[in-house]
Amino acid sequence: MFYKSTRSTEPASRSSAEVIKEGLAADGGLFVPESIPTLTLPEIEALCRKSYAERAADILSRFLTDYTHEELLEDCRNAYRRESFPGGAAPLVGVRSVFPLEIMELWHGPTAAFKDMALQIMPRLLSRALVKTGETRDALILVATSGDTGKAALEGYRDVDRVRILVFYPSNGVSSVQKLQMATQQGANVEVCAIHGNFDDAQNGVKSILNSPEMTTRAKVRGTVFSSANSINWGRLVPQTVYYISAYCDLINAGRIKPGARFNVCVPTGNFGNIFAAWVAKQMGLPIERLICASNSNNVLTEFLNTGVYDRNRTFHMTVSPSMDILISSNLERLLYFTAGSEKTATWMQELKETGKYAVDPATLKEIRRHFAGYYTSEEDTAETIRETWKNGDYLADPHTAVAIHAAEQYLAETGDTNPTVVDSTASPFKFAGSVYRALTGEDAKSDLEALDQLADLTGTKIPYPLAGLAKRPVRFTRVCEVSEMRQVVMDFVKKK
Repeated sequence: MFYKSTRSTEPASRSSAEVIKEGLAADGGLFVPESIPTLTLPEIEALCRKSYAERAADILSRFLTDYTHEELLEDCRNAYRRESFPGGAAPLVGVRSVFPLEIMELWHGPTAAFKDMALQIMPRLLSRALVKTGETRDALILVATSGDTGKAALEGYRDVDRVRILVFYPSNGVSSVQKLQMATQQGANVEVCAIHGNFDDAQNGVKSILNSPEMTTRAKVRGTVFSSANSINWGRLVPQTVYYISAYCDLINAGRIKPGARFNVCVPTGNFGNIFAAWVAKQMGLPIERLICASNSNNVLTEFLNTGVYDRNRTFHMTVSPSMDILISSNLERLLYFTAGSEKTATWMQELKETGKYAVDPATLKEIRRHFAGYYTSEEDTAETIRETWKNGDYLADPHTAVAIHAAEQYLAETGDTNPTVVDSTASPFKFAGSVYRALTGEDAKSDLEALDQLADLTGTKIPYPLAGLAKRPVRFTRVCEVSEMRQVVMDFVKKK
């Protein structure tokens, strides 16, 4: 299996190890496989009899063909061991007393967010990639985060040999819990810096550094090669395909669905990576009927899916679901490539860069809408969904999960679709304890950190182990910079080597 850039007309020629090491294509595009491997129904049924780690190794081996199955199985078993995921990897929780929904909890890992599902395996893939490509330099992972990716990447890459990691986050665009998780991160090879700006500013800054010949050369002189842990890196995205296939297996094993029956997937979406991974699973052969894209008040994706016009020139809203406060959804580029080809994709991305908007042609929109439906959830509806889901369904949802539940409700009511619907639960409610507590009580918590205990007392729910005692951990990182200073921050870290 070879890979190419979404913006290139050249044939695919890069190995999976090369694209995992490099992260972003030289022309600014995203790496994509030359084709999407198939998965037959008998193969899915065979996966039903396997563990999550075994399922992951099987799926990854179809994309990462320069890795052996033995290597992938070893890495998956280490990544998804019970010690790291005490609540299990991607368990399903039914809330049928309220909705015909299945909640897939993706947050039982070391940082209580869904990013752990990919970022526990990705560092292992990168370490092998450095060896497979004969890379003599050490890797510096550059990360832009809206909250969860940063901590998950820091934890995944902590003290990994030959790898260092630097995370940028918007200083006022993450929750207090998320900020403290990053500021207290342990590890000799980690660095964290806040920026004055939003996530899009951080993401654009990282992309510009990764694409800068000057920065690449300066790093090379000091024995460093840049890479990324955001979902722009294929090594981060492809592990996310696994849990949709695994969810279908779990539905079969639980007797909730028959093999071959169709189901829906609803994903709270910001950068479009998680839902694109579900689309990849569908293209492989997983019988997904509809991919429901759930947005918060920053509903640029909802508008695009309904009109074909992508326009980031709009008011940016800071919401109670900050990991979705994004106006440039990078992974949408991959969908455009598979739908319309590299030439159109390159044109649209250039228009986005120059004008902040683009419009796809009717045929492209029609094909996208054959798979996707877009809905958004207001701040008021997010709070109400948290409250009602807890009251009626005895399920405690974080704001991002609530956005998805409400979007799924809208879709089911509008269409009358009776297929089972899997909703991604992307973070523990305790990562956003203040917002959840306010939604349930109508009152503010004493503080965001004290809200952890207040929410636990109110609901009788145990605080997840990654968040317990967070307030007592020593703060290591306090640096804040302007967007224009990000390159200097990177070089300062490079020089520390």
